[in-house]
Amino acid sequence: MTNLDEVLAVILGGGQGKRLYPLTAERAKPAVPIAGKYRLIDIPISNCINSGIFKISVLTQFLSVSLHRHITRTYNFDNFHGGWVQVWAAEQTIEHTDWYQGTADAVRKQIREIRSSRSKYVLILAGDHLYRMDYSKMVEFHIATNADITVAVQPVLKEDAFRFGILKRDEDGRITDFAEKPKDPELLSKLVSRDDPESPYLGSMGIYIFNMGLLSDVLRPDYADHKLDDFGGDIIPYLIRTGKRVFGYNFEGYWRDIGTIRTFYDTNLELTDDNPEFDFFDPDHPIFTHPRFLPGSRITGTTCKNVLLAEGCTIDNAVLEHSLIGLRSIIGSGTEVRDTIVMGADWYGNQTNGAPLGIGCNCKIQGAIIDKNASIGDNVIIKPFPLNHEVDHALYKVRDGIVVIPKNTTIPAGTIIQP
Repeated sequence: MTNLDEVLAVILGGGQGKRLYPLTAERAKPAVPIAGKYRLIDIPISNCINSGIFKISVLTQFLSVSLHRHITRTYNFDNFHGGWVQVWAAEQTIEHTDWYQGTADAVRKQIREIRSSRSKYVLILAGDHLYRMDYSKMVEFHIATNADITVAVQPVLKEDAFRFGILKRDEDGRITDFAEKPKDPELLSKLVSRDDPESPYLGSMGIYIFNMGLLSDVLRPDYADHKLDDFGGDIIPYLIRTGKRVFGYNFEGYWRDIGTIRTFYDTNLELTDDNPEFDFFDPDHPIFTHPRFLPGSRITGTTCKNVLLAEGCTIDNAVLEHSLIGLRSIIGSGTEVRDTIVMGADWYGNQTNGAPLGIGCNCKIQGAIIDKNASIGDNVIIKPFPLNHEVDHALYKVRDGIVVIPKNTTIPAGTIIQP
């Protein structure tokens, strides 16, 4: 059996998250709420805990206060447990005075802390993916193949190849070629790995296992003829070219990169399906989050169809369809909510400007994301815009046709938002 105490998990907190703006206007990307009551960072941390990996660090930099607060409140092991979840914030040192310049540079600037964990293997994870994975099996594969680096790989649709690192493997599973987000048709033709016209490629999931010694070496500024700041763009291709043993570990389960407003919207609403591909209802592999002492939701005279509803809500004589309703949501009488993500609120009562939190009466809302602590007045109408449509308004944003009401926003009664 593999000794998982020898594995350190390093979760990358991400940069500005521009493609998820305005959800990232006031928070780091891994702190964005998902599924009504969780945050994106809960996914990789829960996967680590369920896999038996208890040394976990989270590297943060951008708007990280709420992420720090969530992690420190949620993940506290007892005094008789050897594990920990630590937040390693970007900091100035004698060697480094600038911000993280890429995924690998973030790890480079924390290499002193990484070495101090005295781990033999380092598991690198992203903080903005939705999936359930047993990392212990990947660690066993890494050891069995005597790999220097192992990359988790998954089939990729033809039309999505430009979004991923695409790779080629030999019969033994060793990666022989790697291109980060390739767009050249000639290059893509050389990277076809699967006899499947819809998903002919294998893509990196952004999950890596490094031997500690190699990771320490490759992050030295003088290791290569140029600085290696990014895992997918720099380090993996370079190590393949220089003959290191880089292997691909197959993962064929559900996995989504929550990188854009569209993928965030679609992925959340998929959770409301009768049999969703990813299901939070798994007693053997639970997703953990901050425990809250909230009352059960009170629903009166309301019609619900394909709705994922969190606790602490009050909903009166409404119609809810294909929607996700988050913590402490208040929805008034006569309101209809369809194809919408309502993130709820951090408290009960009013905004600082006195506007009541929640959605008022007789509203018609469809195709929207309503961020936390929003106040929607009575008789407000919100309708989706055409695909690829973008709008920047003082009260709302439209991204890829989806209307986003930013956090802490007040929408006055009678407002109409439509194409």
